[in-house]
Amino acid sequence: MDQEYDVIVLGTGLKECILSGLLSVDGLKVLHMDKNDYYGGESTSLNLNQLWTRFRGNDKPPAQLGSSRDYNVDMIPKFMMANGTLVRVLIHTNVTKYLSFKAVDGSYVFSKGKIHKVPATDMEALKSPLMGLFEKRRARKFFVYVQEFNENDPKTHGGLDLHRVPLCILNVIYIILKYGLDDNTIGFIGHALALHRDDSYLNEPALDTVKRMKLYAESLLRFQGGSPYIYPLYGLAELPQAFARLSAVYGGTYMLNKPGCKVVFDEEGKACGVTSEGETAKCNKVVCDPSYLQDKIKKVGKVARAIAIMSHPIPNTDGSHSVQVILPQKQLGRKSDMYLFCCSYTHNVAPKGKFIAFVSTEAETDHPETELRPGINLLGAVDELFFDTYDRFEPVNESSSDNCFISTSYDATTHFESTVTDVLALYTKITGKTVDLSVDLSAARAAEE
Repeated sequence: MDQEYDVIVLGTGLKECILSGLLSVDGLKVLHMDKNDYYGGESTSLNLNQLWTRFRGNDKPPAQLGSSRDYNVDMIPKFMMANGTLVRVLIHTNVTKYLSFKAVDGSYVFSKGKIHKVPATDMEALKSPLMGLFEKRRARKFFVYVQEFNENDPKTHGGLDLHRVPLCILNVIYIILKYGLDDNTIGFIGHALALHRDDSYLNEPALDTVKRMKLYAESLLRFQGGSPYIYPLYGLAELPQAFARLSAVYGGTYMLNKPGCKVVFDEEGKACGVTSEGETAKCNKVVCDPSYLQDKIKKVGKVARAIAIMSHPIPNTDGSHSVQVILPQKQLGRKSDMYLFCCSYTHNVAPKGKFIAFVSTEAETDHPETELRPGINLLGAVDELFFDTYDRFEPVNESSSDNCFISTSYDATTHFESTVTDVLALYTKITGKTVDLSVDLSAARAAEE
């Protein structure tokens, strides 16, 4: 450990492991450490015994739940957009060779007290009760506008400047009202398709929402399935380990179970190393999750969640073995959306016949059990139910002054787009470069050799 590195990464959460892999590929000498003896950090996956220890102490799980090792319960469950940024990072780095994925069965939205499928085909759209006949015609015109929109071709913009922050009408509301859509359709588009977490997008430039809708449509087409999402077999803990392998291939060094990792600063207040167990590794930059530099972060929220083990799919989801259900804020009278996530033995995260469901949201009260009740009520009968909360943090330091690059905490959403946005922004801060996701790194490396 008493060596000098370009970068020391602390924590083996997904964000930190992606960065470790990307930086190693760039030719930097990377040391990756974790105070825990397992990969994943806060985004780890737990077997049944570990889940029980975490939430029930010394109690033992009931025998009827099956073998402990058949469970892989993600602590930060998120699906991946099939054509999203994370998938493009996986392809860019060739990490896909370490992983196997399976499409997610369905994408649903909660509206007017019921769960409805987000249409995946024209036929489903015509049959969907989410909109009336005339509303569907108006919505179709708007969807055609989105599909034909090309940011680099003003002729497809319909005379609108989608880049500008609106003073009055040049915003998302104007575009949608131009096509005469009602409030329910606006909510459906913004939350179920563009995947906004709250209604603040209505006052932002329209370009982001249009891009999000195009991504949803492109992801839906990629596998021709019932949803735009994919998910790794055996759970998300496979992802950090895959990026750890990538880092190791390019010379990265890993050390787990290193207690008391402490960042060392020089006289100018810049990070210059990390100490653990009486040893010090020197470095130029430190990358870490919020738990390692608690004096350089601030609390920005709290996530409330319920974890359920069930013996059936979520009712009213067409028997889907894997599914996301979005409960838009207006449908619940809340400030932010609520999310249902469900996976099962078909993705190898539970024994045959068992399903793992999560209900999560940005906490708005100090009573998570009450706050999560609208989502829990949609699950039907549950075998076991656990409640949990965790604080969300973001950095307040100036990384250019102290050489510390701190990731933000995971949000309540059940998809990965915001997670990867944080990773790529950190990469740019660390290196001064942007990741060119159009390049196949394995092919580039073979060409160099």
